[in-house]
Amino acid sequence: MGEYDIAVIGGGPIGLFSAFYAGLRDMKAVIIEAQDELGGQLIKWYPEKMVYDVGGFPGIQAYDLAMNLIEQAKMFSPEIRLNELADQLEKTDDGMWTVKTNGGSYKAKAVMIAAGIGKIEPVRLGAKGEIEYENKGVFYTVKRKKDFEGKRILIVGGGDSAVDWALTLAPIAKKVYLAHRRDQFRAHERSVKEMYEVATVYTWHELKEVKGDGTKVNQAVIFDNRTNEEKTLDVDAVIISIGHKGELGNMVKWGLNMKGRSVVVNAKMETNLPGVYAAGDIVEQEGSAKLALIAVGFGQAAIAISVAKKYIDPRASLFAGHSSEMSKFKKE
Repeated sequence: MGEYDIAVIGGGPIGLFSAFYAGLRDMKAVIIEAQDELGGQLIKWYPEKMVYDVGGFPGIQAYDLAMNLIEQAKMFSPEIRLNELADQLEKTDDGMWTVKTNGGSYKAKAVMIAAGIGKIEPVRLGAKGEIEYENKGVFYTVKRKKDFEGKRILIVGGGDSAVDWALTLAPIAKKVYLAHRRDQFRAHERSVKEMYEVATVYTWHELKEVKGDGTKVNQAVIFDNRTNEEKTLDVDAVIISIGHKGELGNMVKWGLNMKGRSVVVNAKMETNLPGVYAAGDIVEQEGSAKLALIAVGFGQAAIAISVAKKYIDPRASLFAGHSSEMSKFKKE
């Protein structure tokens, strides 16, 4: 069993930044990731999507952002454990924590939970033909934009991802349709405005059926949910972008104070368990608005790691100074 200053549960953007920041604070860290690679949703679901709301990057591809975060996290050589799902969290007699996974046990003085929404699966609509044509024209994300060049595409959804895919694919697609069950979008206002300029948008419409020849999609039937009037669109691909559902597994049995599927933390990112912290999409912070943004998670991670450092070593300063003043970076 390895021993660490901190065990970071989750290898997505916030977990990676947590490991980096732990290194800045001279904390030995282990990253425990359930998937077979680091990077979280950036890699698994939208590697070619552009990210615009991370400070310092006017625009960066999700894959590149993930690679930068991985490189940054590895600067202080944390141990990385992939394909390991954190299953149990137990307090030991000496006051440390043991994280048990399907692949081993890890003993740490503190624990950082940065698991996002857990192990992710796309939300499926249940429309007729959806499952039959999954990966034959029905998709839940865009991993390679070139696969959609010259295609007629229907995007279903009204959130940031759906709107962003419409904007991303419009320049290379033959035609882009977007169907949303309401007339209000959960996306940045400017993006919605631009979407209307490049796509044919059907509000108050839902997907009823996907049709094809058995090997590929050639039509999609949508309907007005106010009148039940149907429209048949000639399409080559249907992208269903209505969200993802996360599986937290046994984390809900760890004794954490939960609010729905979120871990409740205070202003210091402390959970109700001493020495256990959380940051990112998984948290519900008391007295604070919840914004599921990477940029917000970075700040939460820095706070959590700093508080954890002082928990481990009460003599340590909460704020250790700016990284630009550290000798490691001056040498490089």
